[in-house]
Amino acid sequence: MVRLLLSEGACVATCGRTADHLDVLRDALAPSDRHRLVTRVLDVVEAGAVETFVAEAAEELGGLDGAVASAGGARGRGLGEATHQDWLATWEMNAGHAARLVGAAAPHLRAAGGGSVVVVSSISGSRPGPQAQYGSAKAAQIHMVSSLARELGADGIRVNAVSPGSMLIRGKRWDRIREEDPAAFDRFRDEFPGRQLVEPREVADVIAFLLSAESRGVTGANIPVDRGQNAPTPDGY
Repeated sequence: MVRLLLSEGACVATCGRTADHLDVLRDALAPSDRHRLVTRVLDVVEAGAVETFVAEAAEELGGLDGAVASAGGARGRGLGEATHQDWLATWEMNAGHAARLVGAAAPHLRAAGGGSVVVVSSISGSRPGPQAQYGSAKAAQIHMVSSLARELGADGIRVNAVSPGSMLIRGKRWDRIREEDPAAFDRFRDEFPGRQLVEPREVADVIAFLLSAESRGVTGANIPVDRGQNAPTPDGY
């Protein structure tokens, strides 16, 4: 997503939990893009971290035209095993950080005469599957978007959600299953009419569109990017 926005001429601020990952990102960019990227090492669930990051980004970039809440994740397993803390942590990683990001970015977008916010949710927010704490947090993001779109619309601020399906990302869950259990991975591919999982670039393309002026009539929407993914298979994958 960052690489795509930079390639289209945007100035971008992004954060991550480790300096190594941000260094890899910067090293992969063309020299002409590096000077338009601001990075910070932080964890979005830490108190005040998102708010400080947004303020510093607006200062260095000379304002903000858009914001993307893309962090997420889950803690715990099934209902009988997940603790109260697992539910709280999952909420904060998803809905909590997104709400704080929108709250921090809204004054800067208002000062710019409007802008666009994109919240990265998941198809788990509208389709049942394990674990309940993750799906509940993602559903909250989708509802939050529709409510905030109405609340901030008078200020010219659009708010939308993008809900990816299962993505094939190097080193992540489905890539590991592909390597460790090819038969299970092959069965899982039957969820997709074309038997291909979602690619990260496909999600980034939709986010970039929602940030652009070309989508100025779209707000309060939840857009699945899932290649037609069906319900989970009986074996839980």
